[in-house]
Amino acid sequence: MLEDDLNISVTPYQAIGIPIALFAAVLLALGTHYQSRGVGKAASDGDGFGFRQLPLLLKRPSWLVGTVLLGSAVVLQLVALGFAPLIVVQPLGALALVITALLGARHVKRRLDGVEIRSIGLCVGGIAVFVTAAAIFAHEEPIREPQLFVILGLLLVVYTTAVVLYARAHGSLRAPFYIVAAGVLYGFVVTLAKVVINRVITGNAEWLSVVCVVALGATLALGVFFVQKAYVTGKASLVVAGLTVIDPIVAVGLGIVVLGEAANAPLYAIPIFLLAGAMAGFGVWTLARHGDAEHRSGDES
Repeated sequence: MLEDDLNISVTPYQAIGIPIALFAAVLLALGTHYQSRGVGKAASDGDGFGFRQLPLLLKRPSWLVGTVLLGSAVVLQLVALGFAPLIVVQPLGALALVITALLGARHVKRRLDGVEIRSIGLCVGGIAVFVTAAAIFAHEEPIREPQLFVILGLLLVVYTTAVVLYARAHGSLRAPFYIVAAGVLYGFVVTLAKVVINRVITGNAEWLSVVCVVALGATLALGVFFVQKAYVTGKASLVVAGLTVIDPIVAVGLGIVVLGEAANAPLYAIPIFLLAGAMAGFGVWTLARHGDAEHRSGDES
């Protein structure tokens, strides 16, 4: 009776995507850690970091390990998207920062302090509420061509803006720009991946789906480059925080507004989504800021 009232739409088969997405978050945290180390070493060997420094990364084992882990995380994320709606699995990526904090504390052999514990609690609690609500209210439909045109049109604006800003002011741009830009681009990458998977499963794969694959590759390439730039001017914890907040916000927003994955949700579900998302986002951000401040304090001492 309760299931009929709540209209639970995520089946046990779709729920398989949740543990897969959780494992992807673990690999994301590990991959980011190793890639950050590799980029830092490559940047120290040259004058900052740009396209000319990319070959140097191939000589860094830490960067290569991180790339393999991140690639594995992307594959698992795509598998998770094949099982479950985007708004169910994508927010779980925010747990990567929690894992990063736990690994960092263990590495330096210290206990988490009060700020870290409260931040992790907010993050985990917010994600749990959001994913539970999404599992109850999310509903997948075949993705139609008008929805694809909307997504591709928005992506064209975002991509062009990012490229123009980088071309005109790359010498003065810092980590916040690269983190925000990469987070938005990654949000579109995930959405395009979901679109392609959905259309293949529903038998609607045609020329427009091929365009989506090409756009996905170009967007991913620019996003990866911006992440490497962010590592040079910002801390890894801040990069992970930005990506794990901005990426899900963009992807979930597109999933709800454009793909209509929450079209059948009642009005009272909206504040639940907003509050849960705000909880998780605030927890991730405060955890990253605390870790960044602690790192700076350690450098000064």
